[in-house]
Amino acid sequence: MRTWTFQPVLAALLLAATLGLASSAAWAAALGRREVLPNGMVLVAAEQRAVPIVTVSMLIQAGSMVDPPDKPGVANLVAQLMTQGTKSRTAPQISEAIEFMGGALGVDAGQEITTISLSVLSKDLDAGLDLMADILLNPTFTSADVQRKIQEVVAGIQRDQEDPATVSYQAFMALLYGTNNPFGRPVEGTEASVPTITREDLVRFHQAYFRPNKTILAVVGDVSEADLTRKLQARLGGWQPGGPPSSPPPPPTPLTKTVVKTIQRNVTQANINLGHLGITRNNPDYYAVQVMNYLLGGGFSSYLIAEIRDARGWAYDVGSTFSPSKYAGEFDVSMQTKNEVADQAIAAALAQIRRIREQPVGDQLLKDAKAYLTGSYPLRLDTSRKIVGTLGSIEYYGLGLDYVDRYPALINAVTVADVQRVAQKYLDPDRYALAVVADLTKAKIAP
Repeated sequence: MRTWTFQPVLAALLLAATLGLASSAAWAAALGRREVLPNGMVLVAAEQRAVPIVTVSMLIQAGSMVDPPDKPGVANLVAQLMTQGTKSRTAPQISEAIEFMGGALGVDAGQEITTISLSVLSKDLDAGLDLMADILLNPTFTSADVQRKIQEVVAGIQRDQEDPATVSYQAFMALLYGTNNPFGRPVEGTEASVPTITREDLVRFHQAYFRPNKTILAVVGDVSEADLTRKLQARLGGWQPGGPPSSPPPPPTPLTKTVVKTIQRNVTQANINLGHLGITRNNPDYYAVQVMNYLLGGGFSSYLIAEIRDARGWAYDVGSTFSPSKYAGEFDVSMQTKNEVADQAIAAALAQIRRIREQPVGDQLLKDAKAYLTGSYPLRLDTSRKIVGTLGSIEYYGLGLDYVDRYPALINAVTVADVQRVAQKYLDPDRYALAVVADLTKAKIAP
């Protein structure tokens, strides 16, 4: 979970940055330079002098993927507690310092990485980096804070169980990966696991995984590369590399048959997730899969929307995604529909999956899909925060700093035959996981 402090002065300047970076020339030039610092941390930086803001994103390979197997939720608790006190600052002092600067500071744990984010006016960069380095290197994890945060996390997990969409998605992921695989469990951990986490678990995790050789630092804004490097060396030069070698979790076993999980709730709308394992980000078919999925369920006029929402009126919210990461990936059709037509909506979704596998898409549909994917790409780079996120992702996935320039050609190279080929290879309407949260007295879901 991310805790942000965000002030109006910074919001106004970021809006100015958005307007200044909107042209294609600006966003193409935004990708910067790469440097490996002496302690092993990779720095990717883009100098942007249009407005006096610096945005920082630190990606550390310390996500829930490396939680102790018997204690899911450790990475999330570490992230939650890093801004709650250091050896020299209390939580209120940290909060007051970043608010005084009109900036933002937050820590967020994901499945593969933990991200520390900082946004400050360039005149406050030294003070902002001081704060960032302090919470990175010197969190105290006091016993009182640990117990308080455990109670808060458990309460949040309990609240999540009241949200049908969250319950359905978590059940879907557990079906795909199994609960023994970290990708099959919520990042927050479980109601049973979180209370078993101790301060010693957090300290041990932090010492093991928060290391510069496991870190990417992306920076965009009003600072030169040379000046930035000096500032980082002064604060993080003593941060020592180490930690266990990076190793992915064991790959999940693909489904050999359809598996179904139904959960009773007194709701008027059935929440549905249907799909199977997908692809990782380094798959050579990634771009063809993105185009194919846009046509199936990712676009405004996709097969799923045209059939289930527009023609049938069964669901307003329906779509499909391939969600690839470095070590995992899943294909997911999600929708909300009336209980009474849930089974028909599921059948319709499967029919559209078969359609894109069996029937070549039209030339104009493909042309429109590629035009949208390439034409909308600059919108991913229209703010400093988006640019810094893109820089970090490019480094994390090893895409190269010329990726933005190469992206349109990669999408435009996809052919009609490619779309059908990857649909047949990566979609399986006969072996899938189905999770449904509904009023099961009205929603008749076939086992």
